[in-house]
Amino acid sequence: MEYFVVETKHNAAPYAVTLDANNNLWFTENKANKIVQMKTDGCMTQYPIPTPDCGVSLIAASPKGVYFTEYKANKIGFLDLKGNISEHILADGSSPYGIAIDDEHNVWCSCMTSNQIGCLSGNDIRYYDIPTPASYPSFITFGGDGALWFCENQGNKIGRITKNGEITEFELPTKGSAPVGIASGEDAVWFTEIMGNRIGKIDFNGNITEYDIPTVNAKPHAIAVKEDCVAFTQWGVNKIGVIMPNGTLKEYDIPTPHNEPHGIAVDKDATIWFALESGAIGKFNPRLTL
Repeated sequence: MEYFVVETKHNAAPYAVTLDANNNLWFTENKANKIVQMKTDGCMTQYPIPTPDCGVSLIAASPKGVYFTEYKANKIGFLDLKGNISEHILADGSSPYGIAIDDEHNVWCSCMTSNQIGCLSGNDIRYYDIPTPASYPSFITFGGDGALWFCENQGNKIGRITKNGEITEFELPTKGSAPVGIASGEDAVWFTEIMGNRIGKIDFNGNITEYDIPTVNAKPHAIAVKEDCVAFTQWGVNKIGVIMPNGTLKEYDIPTPHNEPHGIAVDKDATIWFALESGAIGKFNPRLTL
């Protein structure tokens, strides 16, 4: 594994990562209150967020820049390709966390505290109530079926919302699994069960498959899918997990201890990138370790 230490290592807390069309990595620094771009050569550029201590969380790339959530400030931020940051104010108490962009460039977010899904179109924001009370929606992703899928961490469900705002919920087989991370594959959506110690897969018809993680109390957090590579962070045990094309699950130790891996992304070469809250970005390619 290779590491890239961020400039403000001890107070940065890299949290979420995403890749743009040029394979540049973007990540949030939760404690440093910044967005960082890391180019393919490892060169980093930091962009301070105007609102102090905004609670910057998840991030998503678009052709025009990157969008990110500010859960403490109730805002969605946008960093354009020229380095300018603008912020969209959401309803008080919404606490936006997850973020995704659909094929029409609308920006969707999960509103943890208000129990809603929000959709930002231009400067207009719409909110859709989640049927299950206090479901605590976390990550959200745009699915291959043209709908948005999201985790209901306290509702123990996976939600699906159409662009028209129609919500369907799917109860998970494992009680108290507390789903968190979610990512889209070609014919299904994958998610993490942070308390169930499993990885889940739900196809577009609502059929659910679960995969046990060998290491107990792994606390799977974020997940990423690229073609036949499904990768996820194991926040509780300092590992990266990968589900192979044949369905087997492999675990890879992060060499240095106590890193707290969170966000994860997979590039076009199947290289896995992940954020370490200890102050670094890591990468490795499981195909090269076989």
